[in-house]
Amino acid sequence: MASSKAHHATGWAAGLIAAAIVARAGAGGPCQLGAALAFAAGVAGGGAPDWLEVAWWSRSRRLWITHRTWTHWGVAWLALLVLSQRALGSHALAAPAFGFACGGLMHLLADWPNPLGVPWIFRRHSLNWWKSGRCDLLVVAASWAGALTLSRHVWFHGTHGLDLLHYLRAWHLRA
Repeated sequence: MASSKAHHATGWAAGLIAAAIVARAGAGGPCQLGAALAFAAGVAGGGAPDWLEVAWWSRSRRLWITHRTWTHWGVAWLALLVLSQRALGSHALAAPAFGFACGGLMHLLADWPNPLGVPWIFRRHSLNWWKSGRCDLLVVAASWAGALTLSRHVWFHGTHGLDLLHYLRAWHLRA
């Protein structure tokens, strides 16, 4: 399992992904409120599979669900993602539900490489690449690389600073 700091950092990346997709789908609503809610829900969803296991209503705050069972089940998170994506623009809670699902799936992807694995369909599966908490920087960097790449395509139409500089240079040479 990745550390809680890694899950928090990847949750921010998931929030950015969710906000970009909601904005691209035209489901942001007035002042892009839907995209902002998707972002916030993505951040919260980044840690959700772990904090949903805690019995927050009791004083002991013990786990009421065994770790990495129901709250880490990939099928449920994928179903929430697909259903909320289809409802974008037609239901008020679709954007935050989509963001929450993005965060939850990012959490599962961060947990998948270690030996304990994640229950994707029926039983746990592990990529068995490293032990828990060993490669958090790699997981965070990969999530942010994906988030920045996707958001660049959505908000900047695939351009980045270097493309802009080349465009301005070519424009200046033509003038």
